[in-house]
Amino acid sequence: MFGKRRKRGRHSANRGTAQPEADFPEDGPAEGPFDDGQAPDDGLTRLDLGSIRLPVPDGAQLQVEMDPAGEVRAVHLLTPVGQLTVSAFAAPKSDRLWPEVGAELIAQLKGDGFRINRENGDWGEEISARNNDVHLRFVGVDGPRWMLRGVAAAPSEEQSVQAVEALYDLVRDTVVVRGDRPMPVRTPLPIELPEAIARHIAAQQQQQQG
Repeated sequence: MFGKRRKRGRHSANRGTAQPEADFPEDGPAEGPFDDGQAPDDGLTRLDLGSIRLPVPDGAQLQVEMDPAGEVRAVHLLTPVGQLTVSAFAAPKSDRLWPEVGAELIAQLKGDGFRINRENGDWGEEISARNNDVHLRFVGVDGPRWMLRGVAAAPSEEQSVQAVEALYDLVRDTVVVRGDRPMPVRTPLPIELPEAIARHIAAQQQQQQG
């Protein structure tokens, strides 16, 4: 879906950037998600969203979620097998954020009536949740001063399997641009739309208002 891959085992440990920056090999990690300072020169086309660069799969449609103030809240990729969302957050330099966030997420999902499974996945613990016809998978990766969260949402169990694999591919080749600006822990890293996409959304908003 995203071109040539460097695959590892399904449940290999300590993959990508889920380790302190000082522990990276000099030539960078073999697989991502990648910190901007360790991003590979692999020729892969990525959509530049400011704080993250996404390898958009063929046939995917971009859906931009805006908040009431007009700022970009999230960018979703709509694929034939489900919706994929990748978000980045500010995190401590010397501590992991995903275990804490994951525990809170489980409590929230249970409160919403989801059935929860905790699994050992590609980057550590993953969360799968099901409620009627909604199948969700959450993955989290702790990087240097950032945490990346990926979500796959699918309408059926069969499509969920494919959506999860698509999410792995997406996360594996995503680049996170944390920047040097101090930010409170858990603050979403700002998303900046490419100019052409921003103009398209603005034109749509004007049509709706007219």
